[in-house]
Amino acid sequence: MGTQVTVWNEFVHEQENDTVADLYPDGIHATIAEALEDHGFDTQTATLQEPEHGLTEDVLAETDVLTWWGHTAHDEVDDEIVERVKDHVLEGMGLLVLHSGHFSKIFRELMGTTCGLKWREAAERERLWVVEPSHPIADGIDEYIQLEEAEMYGEHFDIPQPETLVFNSWFEGGEVFRSGCCYRRGSGKIFYFRPGHETYPVYHNDEIQQVLANAVEWATPNADLSEPVRGNHEPLEEIDTSDDRTVH
Repeated sequence: MGTQVTVWNEFVHEQENDTVADLYPDGIHATIAEALEDHGFDTQTATLQEPEHGLTEDVLAETDVLTWWGHTAHDEVDDEIVERVKDHVLEGMGLLVLHSGHFSKIFRELMGTTCGLKWREAAERERLWVVEPSHPIADGIDEYIQLEEAEMYGEHFDIPQPETLVFNSWFEGGEVFRSGCCYRRGSGKIFYFRPGHETYPVYHNDEIQQVLANAVEWATPNADLSEPVRGNHEPLEEIDTSDDRTVH
């Protein structure tokens, strides 16, 4: 069985906004899932409206990488589901947080910061510069990806320092932004990727789809990775345990 990807989307804008519905008639999740399928991954989708937001224990147990797109309904995500997703990330499931998912409960929980930023919606040009070309997420990407219409996100972005910064964006209005950020939490890998505003055709872009596929490949857990041993442990060598303070 290949890498199993669950593509999660709150699926609100597509049902309420004609512009978004025209761009993504079956939902942003369907477009992303189809693109990842074309790159050879096994995909399934889940949305906010489904029971347990489509993220049951069984679904997450078979998910290697979860992608997350949310914007207007962050507060509607049940805290119990957030904790469930967090537990699976810590146990090794990969997580791709997309665009306005920076304000999702799960991303803020894993980052431990507000994840606040500047923003402006003005259909302006974005150049998404590759600043770590040796990273596997940048594989097959030239010096930069240019998007002719994008929502601006600007610094300061209140996140922990990324372990690796793969992309840095410049916008037509002059701002810059850390747009491709890699983290590890527990045994899981996390990638935040900025592009993806719902009123622009970002997820139809071949280069953006290539980055998503690369990120899934990078975030896929290593099946041969051994579980760490924790808790009370017998000594490897003989020691004196006669002290009254010794806990047996």
